[in-house]
Order: sequence, then structure tokens, then C-alpha cells
Amino acid sequence: MSLQNQTEFVLFKIFVRISNLIGIRRARYAGIILAYVFFYIIPLRKKVVLSNLRKAFPEYSEKRISEIAFKSYRSFAITLFEILCVPKLSADKIRSFVKFSDLEFAKKCFEKQKGLIMLTAHYGNWELGAVAMGIFLNIPISVLVKQQRNQFVSGWLNSMRESFGNKVIPLGVSVKNVFRELQNKNIIGIVGDQRGPREGVRVKFFNQSTATYPGTAAMAFKTKSPVIVAMCMRHEDHTYEIVLKHIDVESYKGTEADNIIKFNQDYMLILEDFIRLYPEQWLWMHNIWKY
Repeated sequence: MSLQNQTEFVLFKIFVRISNLIGIRRARYAGIILAYVFFYIIPLRKKVVLSNLRKAFPEYSEKRISEIAFKSYRSFAITLFEILCVPKLSADKIRSFVKFSDLEFAKKCFEKQKGLIMLTAHYGNWELGAVAMGIFLNIPISVLVKQQRNQFVSGWLNSMRESFGNKVIPLGVSVKNVFRELQNKNIIGIVGDQRGPREGVRVKFFNQSTATYPGTAAMAFKTKSPVIVAMCMRHEDHTYEIVLKHIDVESYKGTEADNIIKFNQDYMLILEDFIRLYPEQWLWMHNIWKY
């Protein structure tokens, strides 16, 4: 146990405590203050954010780029504060500000008894979305997560993710465990917009060559599980709407390599459509075009 990790966790817990004392509504407004700090006073990955936005929207003016950039910091800060408040919320409270208009479609996909892959992205409030989907479906979701550097913070986040019945599967565990979940007709939740390795599957994202991972696609074709892309979009009144898009893997007729490229391209095009709708709600701090 490093002293640095323990100190960070103490500060993190204080942050959690303050968020819960002021409540989720006020905490959201506190997120705006945090955005000002890390955008204007102590810039955090600001160069990466602006560079990504210029590549994605070359037709936008610098003023428009700057506006989206700041709003993206505000969106992420609000997401952070909401996540900190999740363990103190009730299922009924979450239902009161999250709408799931495609619930019946999700249930029909699950009822095919082939397992279900739910792909999402760092968009809106993805963590709240996973929790809410488990509540609405009344079915636990096994969520693949990347462990944080600080194991204490990771432990808290995983506890939050599991607070309403979902289960965490750390990235890096045996692939067999993930296949087993699908073979047992369970739901797997995956955040799919991380940058892939330099030699990864290349697709177009905002007309940029983008490295992606082949694993989710390969898993879908091997298990024949239905695939849904689910995004938890934030509205101006801080309510949310979970919107689903279907990736019909049964319609793919190419070679395995071609199908994996097509799958990843379809997913990125769906993500791009969501981002164009609310560009500030994606996590532009991620250096997705590093190479």
C-alpha cells in the first residue's frame, strides 16, 4: 500500500462525502465550478481536447471549438459528481430522472437466450447508464472495467458499479470468463471507444484513421450474441435518456477479418452520430488519435 494511494483515497473520500452532503442536484452545479478550474486555471489535457475537436470538426470556428471544449469539461465534471452520489440514491430515484424508451427491444434481445452484448462509450453518463439499465431490466449486467492506478479508488468505483446488482469483470481476466458469461445467457457491458493498439483494427472515425480493438467483434461472432449500442444522453434539465441502436451481426456475410472491420466501423459510425448530436457529452480528453 503506497502512501500516495492512501492519501489520494482519503481526499477522494472527502470529495465523496461533500458531494453526498450537498446532494446530487447541488453537486451538479458544483461540477460547473470544477470545469472552470480545470479548463481555465489548471488546464487538464486541454491541448488534447482542442486538437481532437479540430480534427473532428474542421469546419468549426475556433470560438465554436472552444465552446464545445469547455462544455465537455462541464459535462465530465457533472458526470463525476453524479457518480459519487450513486451509492446514496435509491432505485426509484434513478428511475425518476432516467428514461429508457427502448426497454422492450432490449428485453426481446435478451430473450433470444444467446446472451447479450451491450456496447457503450464515454458519452453522457456511461456509469449511470449501466446502473440504470440493470435496474430497468431487472437483470444484472456484467461490466468490463479497466482498473484504476489507485486500487482504493478502483475498489470504491467497483462497489458503486455493483450497488444495484451489476457485476464487475476486470479487464485482463481470462477471456474464457467473458465467454462463460455469454454462454450462461448473461449480459456483458463494454465501453468500446478506447484507443486500440497501434497495430489494431483500423476504421474511420470523424474521417480519421482510428485504431480499435477486435475483441468485442470476435466475441459477438463466436457466441452469436445480439449486440446493442446503448448511450445514456443527458438533457439540459439533467434528466437522462438511454437510447439503443442495434448492430445486426447476423447480416454480416464476409470473412472473419472483414466482418470484424465492418463491426468496428458500424460501432464507430453510431458513436459519431451520437457525438454530432451532443458533441460536448463525449470524453474528448482521451487521446484517441495518438497514432
